[in-house]
Amino acid sequence: MPNTDVISFSRGAPSLDIVDTEGLKAAAVAALEADPAGVTGYGTSVGYGPLREWIAAKHGVQTANVLITNGSMQADAFLFDELVKPDSPVIVERPTYDRTLLGLRNRRGELHPVRVQADGLDVDELEALLKGGVRPTLAHIIPNFQNPAGVSLSGDKRVRLLQLANEYDFTIFEDDPYYDIRFRGEQHPTMLEQDAENRVVYACSFSKTVCPGLRTGYLVGPAGLIKTIAEAATNTYIAPNMFAQATIYQFAASGALDRSIATVKDALEERVDQLAASLRAHLPGSEFVVPDGGYFLWVDLGEGVDCAKVAAAAADEGVQVVKGTDFVLDGGETCLRLAYSAVKADRIDEGVRRLARAVEATRA
Repeated sequence: MPNTDVISFSRGAPSLDIVDTEGLKAAAVAALEADPAGVTGYGTSVGYGPLREWIAAKHGVQTANVLITNGSMQADAFLFDELVKPDSPVIVERPTYDRTLLGLRNRRGELHPVRVQADGLDVDELEALLKGGVRPTLAHIIPNFQNPAGVSLSGDKRVRLLQLANEYDFTIFEDDPYYDIRFRGEQHPTMLEQDAENRVVYACSFSKTVCPGLRTGYLVGPAGLIKTIAEAATNTYIAPNMFAQATIYQFAASGALDRSIATVKDALEERVDQLAASLRAHLPGSEFVVPDGGYFLWVDLGEGVDCAKVAAAAADEGVQVVKGTDFVLDGGETCLRLAYSAVKADRIDEGVRRLARAVEATRA
């Protein structure tokens, strides 16, 4: 019989114990008291004004460069709709976020996967593609604690990537929802900060630092592009969720956001360290890079493993995982993505023990 005591490594979301529900209650009340008309009205497609100004100040840009959306996936969709046409060449990381692949494939982009190394995208492989004649419209890059690989793009590679974008005339989509969730190691400047030629469009989200339920993300990019996307947003939903955005603004302005980020980082650091220790103990043949932040760890279970069979056997053991094949156009059969964000540290070892039993059963 399947185990109904489920431990889920499947979804990158914070567990409820690290969401500041009391702070969010106070922020929601403050939003209604401070600006009842703005919070309850339709608003405009660019987002809630005070939060837009806060984001612009955070990134050192003008408000005209910022568009707030219903989650960063909506931001992705707007950008892809604008820049990716049928057969547009697009660079994607290998592996990369499964919903990015889905969105680009739905728009019939011509995808060129470039492998991810321990220090991020293999820029040499990208350069070889470019020299071979590929002329991408867009390169989608998750620079910090990449989903699913958990690795970060080195400072040198960020500089080289910008140089290549300038030389070969493509846009870098810097998809960066995990930027603030670094709990050790060096924080590199964003490519947006180093961009002198309007090559970078940057996306981020409050889902990982506050909570996903408020569905608030944003784009930062050239003012003309943001204006065009804002027109598409108007025609899509008139305006994003003003109440959610005003709540996040009050949450940030009160200092609760900084405290929330600290809480999330402390919890995730403990959880990933426990996950790494448990993998070493119970799946000693596996290979992985321990992330310095973020929500995900990518594990290669080695030869002779079929991740689809492992995922099914793990479900019977009461463990939910995501198959590596979901994150690549081909390959990934020996890999899994493990999200440690929603599992308390004292449950992780049991989860990995069950996973190890599932791996052993499928090998047998």
